[in-house]
Amino acid sequence: MSSYTQYITAGVVTAGVIGGAYCAYRLYERASRVNIPENWTQVGTLKDLYVYPIKSCGAVRVDKAECSLLGLRDGWLRDRFLMVVDDKNNFITARSYPELLLVEPSVRSSVLTLNQANMEPISVNLAEVVSLQKPKTATVWGVTVPVYDCGWAVSEWFSRLIDRSTTNYRLVYYASQSSRNLRINSINPIFKFGKEDTGAFPDEVSYNLINQASVDDLNTRLKETQVTPRSFRPNFVLSGAKAYDEDNWKFVKIGENVFEIIKPCVRCILTTIDPETGIRNPKTEPLETLKSYRQLEDPAARRTAGNSPRMGLQMALRSGPGGLISLNDPIFVA
Repeated sequence: MSSYTQYITAGVVTAGVIGGAYCAYRLYERASRVNIPENWTQVGTLKDLYVYPIKSCGAVRVDKAECSLLGLRDGWLRDRFLMVVDDKNNFITARSYPELLLVEPSVRSSVLTLNQANMEPISVNLAEVVSLQKPKTATVWGVTVPVYDCGWAVSEWFSRLIDRSTTNYRLVYYASQSSRNLRINSINPIFKFGKEDTGAFPDEVSYNLINQASVDDLNTRLKETQVTPRSFRPNFVLSGAKAYDEDNWKFVKIGENVFEIIKPCVRCILTTIDPETGIRNPKTEPLETLKSYRQLEDPAARRTAGNSPRMGLQMALRSGPGGLISLNDPIFVA
């Protein structure tokens, strides 16, 4: 029995679990109405599988994970279910605080452990946080979300890391089993962007895929630097497809898990920060090169994205939740 199942069996926050199960059912009910394709073409295999427990912090590479309506999960390891907030409870990211990228999280049972080269390790028991804390509120992309505060010790750790203070930043955990709301004015009507596709704390939707061949092609165009798929913080890295073939896909199937492509992933300044060192590229690469040849072509889409270039896919789960994805799974498209 997993730690999550034990935790549920113990009856902790039972009402919240029941509510979450109902929300999951409603989300699955909506997804099941999508016209899933019957004919698929294999384009490659799953090369890498990443979970990002804390928004803007380091990745955890896993061999397999479960697909939930809120993103990848493996017990208490969940994708972007935690984030760091400032003293006004507004989320912060590595765009402004690149040192976050060098925080290496790991999750064992329900215990989250953080490592960083210049800091002592610290751990927090997420099961205790959920069972003992009452939900508060924080803000992510202008939307108020329910969160559990992860306690003073880990918050003091992040505060010392970021600005050598003790109380300016806090670590919070998502306190819901349904996707956060979307800002209505952020939804471009040309994309099939459902209000239930947002997940917990990802920027837009719960799943992101990058094509290794597209990254390889980008590297042939870069003159003074090279990048890896990790520069784009994907959940899925596809191997075997042709460069930029993903521009023409509508659905992706990994193993037996079906995803609808909601929109291209438009890229920001975060891609110019080396995920291994936290150092910004002085010439804002690879973003500048991407801008030269990867602009959105649809005028309506450009009105929202501006000159932000595309690289990768934003996707939402359309098969039933609970399916497993493993490294080397075949990847099909339609």
